[in-house]
Amino acid sequence: MAWDFETEPEFEEQLVWMRGFVREEIMPIETLDLSHDQALTFIKPLQDQVRERGLWAAHLPHELGGTGFGQVRLGLMHEILGQTPYGPVVFGNNAPDSGNAELLAAGMEMTDGAQEYVRERWLQPLLDGTIRSGFSMTEPETAGSDPRLLKTRALKDGDEWVLNGHKWYTTNGSVADILVVMAVTNPDIHPYQGSSMFVVPANTPGVDIVRDVGSMDDPENHYGRFGNHAEIRYTDVRIPGENLIGPEGSGFLLAQARLGPGRIHHCMRWLGQSQRAFDMMCERAVSRFTHGSLLSEKQTVQNWIADSRAEMHAARLMTLHAAWKMDQVGASASRDEIAMIKYYGATVLHNVIDRSLQTHGALGYSTDLPLEQMYRWARAARIYDGPDEVHRQTVARHALKNYTPSEIPSEFIPVREAAAREKFAGMLEFLEAEKV
Repeated sequence: MAWDFETEPEFEEQLVWMRGFVREEIMPIETLDLSHDQALTFIKPLQDQVRERGLWAAHLPHELGGTGFGQVRLGLMHEILGQTPYGPVVFGNNAPDSGNAELLAAGMEMTDGAQEYVRERWLQPLLDGTIRSGFSMTEPETAGSDPRLLKTRALKDGDEWVLNGHKWYTTNGSVADILVVMAVTNPDIHPYQGSSMFVVPANTPGVDIVRDVGSMDDPENHYGRFGNHAEIRYTDVRIPGENLIGPEGSGFLLAQARLGPGRIHHCMRWLGQSQRAFDMMCERAVSRFTHGSLLSEKQTVQNWIADSRAEMHAARLMTLHAAWKMDQVGASASRDEIAMIKYYGATVLHNVIDRSLQTHGALGYSTDLPLEQMYRWARAARIYDGPDEVHRQTVARHALKNYTPSEIPSEFIPVREAAAREKFAGMLEFLEAEKV
């Protein structure tokens, strides 16, 4: 099957508009010290412009209020939006709300529309930006890289579920109106069939937002700030039965429906960040004079620039191919491609930012440029949505399934030569006779 990443001319015009809009209208907001509520007020006119252009919430299908873009077009959009943290918010597809909206939509699809109430109660408000959400899956007591170990339990009690568990790194958990929680609902069967997802309003009795966890990207965090990662305890939280997302036992399927597209969007946003760091590095290289010449004339810096451009190009093609394949055959059949871009894209992001920071020297290390913050964000990319090691293991295992053990290597020349002599015996005899 031939690969085709081409998009229609009308969409290309939209991308051109987006590049200018992000650079001129959104990126300047980064420099202002705004609270989340102030920022929302600030960007409201920008969001209205996005809606007028038909680019709002492009991750959802038309029937759910989005614009129904496939993964290739979404990826190209996120490459532009990823240059700035405000980009996805302005376009109505910021994490974790966009992923949770996709998860709710997937749950509706799994029940053949039986959960239509989900649209009015949670999906439309998420789409409108009138409520916030958090995704509560990772636990401090179990390895996040192996969700089969989840300890959080939800037990059926009449028409309700009773939830008990301990979660952390629930992004936006301390400011969320609703929490999407993954819990084990049947511990007696395989974890892939025994876990479910629930919508839990944050004000439900028993939901205890313990704290916001400090991290490299925000070591001095302040509780209740948008983008923080909360630690949450769920103690005898009673959940109405209708708050179950999709069928019981569909938790892992829903998680994949959420994480597959999310990883593509992450990788394209990383390319936007990489391009921004690359532009800064090249500008510095042609501007800074030291030791008798410009940095751009130093072979080491030239190597950094060449390697960065090649790595970014490779990551872009890999990610677009993964997006294209997902559009063609779905997320499940694209697991290897999605896994490869996750760890490769994270490495490229780190490499390019690191080289740009080094090119700027002390200025890059300072807070006078965004590079030091970008560098801290980049380190997290190798952990969230599955650590690099897990994705590498997935790719390797799938690749190795195509091979069988062989006591003698299949390319062992003496054996191959004997087989070739037997195969071409007649021709070899003819050539031998011709020599006489």
